[in-house]
Amino acid sequence: VPYLPIDPMDVGRSYEAVIRVNSQSGKGGISYLLERDYGLSLPRRLQIEFSRIVQQVTDQTGRELRAQDIWDVFRQEYLGRTQPLDLLEYREGSEPGGRDRLSASIRHEGRECVIAGQGTGPIDAFVSALSAHLGCDLQVADYSEHAVNAGANAEAVAYVEVRASDGTSLYGAARHGNIVSASLRAVLSAVNRLHALGCLNQGATRSVADRA
Repeated sequence: VPYLPIDPMDVGRSYEAVIRVNSQSGKGGISYLLERDYGLSLPRRLQIEFSRIVQQVTDQTGRELRAQDIWDVFRQEYLGRTQPLDLLEYREGSEPGGRDRLSASIRHEGRECVIAGQGTGPIDAFVSALSAHLGCDLQVADYSEHAVNAGANAEAVAYVEVRASDGTSLYGAARHGNIVSASLRAVLSAVNRLHALGCLNQGATRSVADRA
């Protein structure tokens, strides 16, 4: 809410809100711009996580960020994470007892492989398959999704927080016309971000030691 001494309409003018983000800005302004201009409704913990990333960018560049800049940072940090793991295709099925089964073809560091797992839903089954493939214990700490646009052009946006064996948890995000595809890609986005921090290597080492 602007603190204006008069209503601009009283002098024949209008008011246009211009919001810029700097290193002192909080998560509210950042989240507001993404929702207003790009339709993204970030979960609260993701708001906190992403605001730290934006503040790092503003500290490094020493300049204010507009909505387009913030969107570029979000897209690069979350939506563009396809290394070292990328989803090629997947198949869903069911097991006795109501459990879901999912097999997926993924690209891991340039090599294609097939993984499979079971769970209470496709996301749980996918995380189980990834845990077995990577040799570490991955868990979903939070999940949310919503639609962007409407009609034939509607897309789903999924946000998944994944926790690694060492307790570190990070969000991933993805957009797709199919909600399951968006969710699985969001899982990989989070796992790739954990990998960039070295969390998966620690988890894999601990998992191998436990098995030994």
